[in-house]
Amino acid sequence: MNTLVLSCHISSVVSARSTNAASLLRLSRAQRPRAYISACTHTLCRYPSVDGVDCHFLEAYAKACSLEANVTLEDWSPPPLCQQPCSDHEFCGEEHGSTRCFCRALFASKYKATKSLGDPTVCRQDSASVVLAGCLLDDKGIHFSTLHLKDPSCKGHMDPQSHLVIFSFDSSALCGTEVMRINSQIVYKNSIMSSNSSSVIIRSDQFQIDFSCLYTQPEVRSVSFRIQDSSVVQQLVSGEWNYTLTMSSFSDAGLLQPVGPNTEILLNQAVWLQLEAGGLDANMVAMVTDSCWATNQASPDSNLKYDLIINGCSNPADDTVQMQGNGQGTSSVFSFAMFEFSGGSSEIYLHCKLELCPTQGQACTPSCGGAARRRRRSAIYAEGNAALITMGWRN
Repeated sequence: MNTLVLSCHISSVVSARSTNAASLLRLSRAQRPRAYISACTHTLCRYPSVDGVDCHFLEAYAKACSLEANVTLEDWSPPPLCQQPCSDHEFCGEEHGSTRCFCRALFASKYKATKSLGDPTVCRQDSASVVLAGCLLDDKGIHFSTLHLKDPSCKGHMDPQSHLVIFSFDSSALCGTEVMRINSQIVYKNSIMSSNSSSVIIRSDQFQIDFSCLYTQPEVRSVSFRIQDSSVVQQLVSGEWNYTLTMSSFSDAGLLQPVGPNTEILLNQAVWLQLEAGGLDANMVAMVTDSCWATNQASPDSNLKYDLIINGCSNPADDTVQMQGNGQGTSSVFSFAMFEFSGGSSEIYLHCKLELCPTQGQACTPSCGGAARRRRRSAIYAEGNAALITMGWRN
């Protein structure tokens, strides 16, 4: 480094700290300054002045003199003081005779490398935000209060501690955001811009930062279930009754379109299930569907359970369940809208408990309008007549 330039640099540091030459002269007589000047020269040559930090050896020299010779350096100006405290990534410095908070070099370096004034856009499900550094805006001579989104009423908010300026919009306040569709994506686009001037001419650069968020349109997935077996058949012996119990499913109310392993049943699609007892004399005995329920596992005793038929009647909490012909013969039909368990369980097992009811001198049809009638009907079944049949579905 040129000696003359270095001397001028040190002189500027001294003049910035003190304007009293007499005091400096008295100090030089009390304490030789050569070692301090040498240290300051070494520091300034190797480490450029950044973040408002100059050589501190002259302050050390003044302190040493005051302690040794009781000489006080007058008019030794303190570091600049800003009106507002600077944040951790800022320092207080002077500019054109006034003070403000400047960005520290390390903080500013990551933005200068990309020629940006803040962090990338943060996109969330229903909102977007951009954060700009207030000190970087000040370096450009831009006050954050002059900036806004496309809607001039949507201005940035400066955090009082960090001095970061936040611009944002969401679904309830779009702030002039343009929403467009590009192929399978939805694009939300906005801009940070400076206020329009009403003057005929302007002498400052116009400011505009465009930012956008891309959202992939939600994929509509058609969940379909396939029956594992077209029909379930069980051979049962109950006392003197030897019969076959069959559960079959259909996709139409007329029971003309059976559901097979290759038939896809979509969510909320109606399904009809027929329960039929073969080999029984309908004049002697009727089949009653006492209860039907769904589980997400093969076991009928699984903790996760959804009732379809309760005490021979449709679940009153599910208006898609309809029961037909229960207890009126050796077969019955009920229908419901296909569903899946929350959490995306891929399997559904339908379980039905059926009982045989002697028809001689008594009615076997459940009375779904009165609880007392149902309790009397349940008492007519003989022990051991109940049968359980299960049908599995998977998607």
